[in-house]
Amino acid sequence: MGHITLLSALAIACGVVTCAGAEEPSFALLQRGKALTDAGDCVACHTAEKGQPFAGGRSVETPFGTIYSANITPDTATGIGSWTSDDFYRAMHEGVDPAGRRLYPAFPYPYFTKLTREDVEAIRVYLRMLDPVKNTLPANDLIWPLNYRVFLRGWNWMFFKAGTFTPHPHKSAVWNRGAYLVEGPGHCGACHTPKNIFGADKRSQRLAGGQLQNWFAPQITSASRRGIGSWQKEEIVEYLKTGRNAHSGATGLMAEVVADSTSKMPKEDLEAIATYLKDVPGSNEAVTDKPSAAVMAAGEAIFKDSCAACHQSDGEGVARMFPPLKGNAGAQSTDPTTVLRVILNGAQTVATDARPTPFAMPAYRWKLDDAQIAAVASYVRNAWGNSAPVVSKRDVESERETLQSKKE
Repeated sequence: MGHITLLSALAIACGVVTCAGAEEPSFALLQRGKALTDAGDCVACHTAEKGQPFAGGRSVETPFGTIYSANITPDTATGIGSWTSDDFYRAMHEGVDPAGRRLYPAFPYPYFTKLTREDVEAIRVYLRMLDPVKNTLPANDLIWPLNYRVFLRGWNWMFFKAGTFTPHPHKSAVWNRGAYLVEGPGHCGACHTPKNIFGADKRSQRLAGGQLQNWFAPQITSASRRGIGSWQKEEIVEYLKTGRNAHSGATGLMAEVVADSTSKMPKEDLEAIATYLKDVPGSNEAVTDKPSAAVMAAGEAIFKDSCAACHQSDGEGVARMFPPLKGNAGAQSTDPTTVLRVILNGAQTVATDARPTPFAMPAYRWKLDDAQIAAVASYVRNAWGNSAPVVSKRDVESERETLQSKKE
């Protein structure tokens, strides 16, 4: 049986075609829907730990409480099996479900609103091919009064504007494709843009780095020190496709993005993303609070004893194995959360088809006290020409307490 016939049969079996004589979805449409679902990393957020793919229930931590992701399988009772094309588009475009309830922006409709109607429909058709899974979700656990969705009307009025992506008339087709993917289905700013006290993007600092679920997603602008301005386009493509390049390795939440999303995307789309990101302006804020000579000396001693074997005494690392710390944008981020988390808990790079062997860094929470971690972190962030704010002992205490409370 050919691919088109097989996919059409699956579509009928799963409810994509529900009445005699209705037009079956083409193989091209299903491919398009899968590609967009991959680009949106839908499976990561809509799959709970040890749960069925796309069946929802993953907890999403926010400063306002915990939200559980929706079941987007075609189950009619607990999923989206009864949703019409208009229902699905309204949810993606306006953030409103079929019952008229406002969706929380943890579901990134402020980005998905930029998708074309045709792309939204392709995603819906693909999702309806999935096996339906009945999965009743836990109730969201949000602080009062945000547990009442009526307040989202005010949030939307202040921070949300529905509207499909409009190509820039003076940019290339490749640039516009990259902009569409980054600002639309890829919703990169959901992690990489700082938020205000209401949880909305600070639009003036687009892609300038943001904290999410106790990770700090670094700048992905053209800034040379804290962004990816020193990366070549092909190095951005390599990182997104394989999870590693000469500058960095994907860990934590970004490891999920690479594993479930970017590693599956076609090279031409990754090249478009790289083209766009290299054109996004960024900033390298001046650093005034340099560590003292005593802190640098203490940090250097700890680094040589515990870190230099992998990262090398000159901070150059081993390309695509142990990332360099010299010139590392993540290490120089204004917010040291990820640096401290990795020192305390260790980290492991993502395994991909192109790079199937992950490399790991051990945890040092058992070996180094808070003052020692503050010293070595400050040293790494300011040695070899690096420049970043000093890390205090209290910063480490706070991060250690946070990780311990979450048992991470």
